[in-house]
Amino acid sequence: MPKPLSPREILDRLVAFPSVSRDSNLPLIDWVESYLDSFGIPAHRVWNADRTKAALYAHAGPDIEGGVVLSGHSDVVPVDGQAWSSDPWTVTERDGRLYGRGTCDMKGFVALAVAALPLALEKGVRRPLQLALSYDEEVGCTGAPAMIAEMARGLPRAAAVIVGEPSRMGVVTGHKGGTGFKVHVKGYEVHSSLIHTGVSAIMASAPIIDWANRMNAANAAAQAAPVAALFNPPYTTLHVGMIEGGTAHNITAGDCRFSFEFRVVPGEDIEDWVHRFQAEVAEVEAGIRAIRSETGIALDRYFSIPPLRPEANGAAEALARRLTGDNATRVVSYGTEAGQFQAEGYSAVVCGPGDIAQAHQADEYLELSEFEAGWAFMQRLVKDLAA
Repeated sequence: MPKPLSPREILDRLVAFPSVSRDSNLPLIDWVESYLDSFGIPAHRVWNADRTKAALYAHAGPDIEGGVVLSGHSDVVPVDGQAWSSDPWTVTERDGRLYGRGTCDMKGFVALAVAALPLALEKGVRRPLQLALSYDEEVGCTGAPAMIAEMARGLPRAAAVIVGEPSRMGVVTGHKGGTGFKVHVKGYEVHSSLIHTGVSAIMASAPIIDWANRMNAANAAAQAAPVAALFNPPYTTLHVGMIEGGTAHNITAGDCRFSFEFRVVPGEDIEDWVHRFQAEVAEVEAGIRAIRSETGIALDRYFSIPPLRPEANGAAEALARRLTGDNATRVVSYGTEAGQFQAEGYSAVVCGPGDIAQAHQADEYLELSEFEAGWAFMQRLVKDLAA
């Protein structure tokens, strides 16, 4: 059996793979699978449609229920246009920090998880340790659901899932859910002096976007439910982050495209918000088609992430609090794959090294002390599973 690599050595290997979401993650997956295989740890791939990417899950220890899943994602955001002080694809240590793309979000945790599996075998765990490594988390958590479903069918059911998004090793028990649409409004071009005979796709988009403003104002003014009150802000938010359209200042815009996203507090139904949105769109569409039948509005729903609900007496929360000593109440407004695991019937929390404020930034870094705290956490976890 080979000598295990240290967590830092594994982190160096992982960061060296430029696994940006727009590209294949297979070189990274190949390496992780080969490394685990050298210790006799079986791993299984779950491919995307064109087999350019794969998720990977693995199981170390006895084939019994009651183990723990360590969940992370393999993809990172691009470095294009960012001013880095060092090579983003090489881990550089300076001033007590580990710089490199993905060190914080979230190859630091993945390195710790990969290092923990051979340790679990060495220590003779009595309950298994499982790894779940997804793709395309950064573009809407789209790569995890098929993997989670296959794990639920093919592996002994774990008692807890720890999703290692950066939380400074604090225990996060809830997050908002979300969904997003790419909206294409098709107008009809005429000279702007004859605006009444055409349809401006931009102006037709305005009522839909304004609906988001009105809903945000209404949600902010309403009394927050107890769980929603934990969040900042304590309500569901609607947002348009990008918009483009039109060809000239004196022509009604033939096309307008924009993104429309929801961040929904636990306790509210994402699909209810979707239906309300679709009703608003349908009303606008009926109005523009009454002017020109060639017009219309197309909706492309490109991601959907269920919320993570705080669990009463949750096994994952109890485990993470026992291992970290953290008893604070923490929820976050961004989404993670923890909600997807919970939707599949797993108990889940978020707990990992690093600060989310460093994610996606130029000179992204992970504090060395956080990385070391993460490894201490993994050692305690393995000890717990071996007890």
